[in-house]
Amino acid sequence: MKTNELNIPGYTVGTWSINAAHSYVGFVVRHLMVSKVRGRFTQVSGEIITAEDPRLSSVSASIDLASIDTGNEARDEHVRSADFLDVASHPVMSFVSTAVREVDGEFFLDGALTIRGVTRPVTLAVDVPAFVTTNQGARKAGFSATAEINRSDFGVSYNGPVPGGGMAISEKVQIELEIQADLRS
Repeated sequence: MKTNELNIPGYTVGTWSINAAHSYVGFVVRHLMVSKVRGRFTQVSGEIITAEDPRLSSVSASIDLASIDTGNEARDEHVRSADFLDVASHPVMSFVSTAVREVDGEFFLDGALTIRGVTRPVTLAVDVPAFVTTNQGARKAGFSATAEINRSDFGVSYNGPVPGGGMAISEKVQIELEIQADLRS
């Protein structure tokens, strides 16, 4: 397949480094089933390889779990603890792609997500990527993606009691990614 058959404007073949300063790796969970708590990880690294046929492209990424930021240091420390991410024993979350699919003009990235030493398949819904050249001649790429996981599938099963019943924290976690990558020379 030729790259223009998928209609990706400016598509560029190459190896890209994830730019942590211009990327966002975030999540959303329900708290007490009445509000949503958002958080992000500020330290991400990885490589994206865009192939001649975009469906043969690949991604590998690592997230430093100690870099969690929910806007509340006490909550961040609790999430770093063995109750949740167990950062002392499992400091990194990783993702390695296994396939890129295009279905009716929509893109999906299948892969293996590892959290707390547990690896499970995850599918990311990916917006059409963007490719640009800066005024200084550098090539940049942008990728937006979302997914939903069940945190218990990865051994993150802590759930404090709620008077009257119910769950303190939702099992479902929404993942939001805004990734900027720099083309390597």
